[in-house]
Amino acid sequence: MAPDLELPEGTEELLDRLSALPVGKRSLVAIAGAPGSGKSTIADALAVRLNQRDANRAAVLPMDGYHFDDKILVAMGRLSRKGAPDTFDVGGLVQMLRRLKANTEDAVAVPVFDRELEISRGAARLIPQTTDIIIVEGNYLLSRERPWSALGSSFDLSVFLCVPEAMLRARLVERWLSHGHTECEAAERAERNDLPNGRYVREKSADADVILNVAESAD
Repeated sequence: MAPDLELPEGTEELLDRLSALPVGKRSLVAIAGAPGSGKSTIADALAVRLNQRDANRAAVLPMDGYHFDDKILVAMGRLSRKGAPDTFDVGGLVQMLRRLKANTEDAVAVPVFDRELEISRGAARLIPQTTDIIIVEGNYLLSRERPWSALGSSFDLSVFLCVPEAMLRARLVERWLSHGHTECEAAERAERNDLPNGRYVREKSADADVILNVAESAD
């Protein structure tokens, strides 16, 4: 997502709500939405603002670190649908959230997805025990369907981004163009994979504590 993406109305109120979470107690916050909805941008912006108010208060854990490797997806016959609900190590994410919630270790190493290499790098970031708020961002965090539904009990607060599909389509095509694809290829990738995944997110997600509506003018 573009670094100059406008934050949706209600973000300041959400920031205040996050700031009011207990100090010295680990809280996990889910930010869910369709591909292209701006989850990573908003999660990163919230973490920056929280840390400006109180150093090292927040960290971000992207769900994308739990992508299956391409070799696994090839064996599954699912490489062309990378990013669909069944192309992630959901069990690994469930266990990671439990570790982070328990907060009994000096630091927890978490994986990060490298978009240039198209691969997840294990133990690529450390989250220290002193970090109170973990902002988890990803498409399927609020899914009501198994195995994703096992994540819900770990979250202290949930946020859902509502974005019109026309805006998602434009953003997704622009994303693929920025990765060197032709206009035809970019449109095909968005229509074949990203937008169907987005419809799944919209239809299968549980109700969130906070809903941020992204207006057309925000793109």
